[in-house]
Amino acid sequence: MKNRRDFLKTLGLSGAVFLSGEAFSAESFVASRSKVKLRFIVASDGHYGQPKTEFDAMHDTLIGHVNKFAEKEKVDFCVINGDLFHDDPNLLPQVKQKLDQLKTPYYVTRGNHDRVPDSRWEEVWKMPLNHSFTTNNHAVILGNTSNIKGEYLMPDLNWMRSELEKAKAQTNTFIFLHIPQIPWVEHCIDSPDLIKLFGEYKNIKAIFHGHIHSLDGLKMHNGIPYLFDAHFGGNWGTEYRGFRVVEVMKDNSILTYMMNPTVRILEEKI
Repeated sequence: MKNRRDFLKTLGLSGAVFLSGEAFSAESFVASRSKVKLRFIVASDGHYGQPKTEFDAMHDTLIGHVNKFAEKEKVDFCVINGDLFHDDPNLLPQVKQKLDQLKTPYYVTRGNHDRVPDSRWEEVWKMPLNHSFTTNNHAVILGNTSNIKGEYLMPDLNWMRSELEKAKAQTNTFIFLHIPQIPWVEHCIDSPDLIKLFGEYKNIKAIFHGHIHSLDGLKMHNGIPYLFDAHFGGNWGTEYRGFRVVEVMKDNSILTYMMNPTVRILEEKI
């Protein structure tokens, strides 16, 4: 029988800690597995086709690790949160063919480097640029924050308000926007009307951004967690390339962590 240290090593854990500072044991970790009612993965900024990068290998690495993770733990869906390819519109069908190797359902948002006409985007992905769905009493909203010029945009405010109204009937709402809408660092934008709107809906559980390759943690604003997941492609950012896992528990708490891409890091409870 494995001892506790070996068991933690097998799970890829080494002193994992919740945001509250509360450490948990291997035994409590195993118990938590049975308490997950929804699990999804977020990855951003693959930049397929970026010159002088090993973009094919980076995508193969991400897809391989996500698929391997999903073999061990049920994953309800994945979101690739913008900058799927790098500027050249001819790359769009190629990156779709690559991402279709994911073995879980996945959804996409457009980033500032995904420079194709709206109609072409929707033709390839078979979903609107502004898209939403529900799963297990949770609402998922995927908003468009750029255009063919690569500009940084606020998502359509009227559309977002309508979606949030519809989502009020759900337990939680999760929002995915490639461009950060609060100017925490350079290359974010300031969208006070949108942020005010978010504050009106108490079931918004978390908002997810891509774009800033160097951010892989959590920021709070008006009681809402804003989560980043670094990057899995491109030529700058965190030293590692990984993805974020989000687990909604039966008590409606959330456990989230980064995979870097084989070891769990930055574990937080929200």
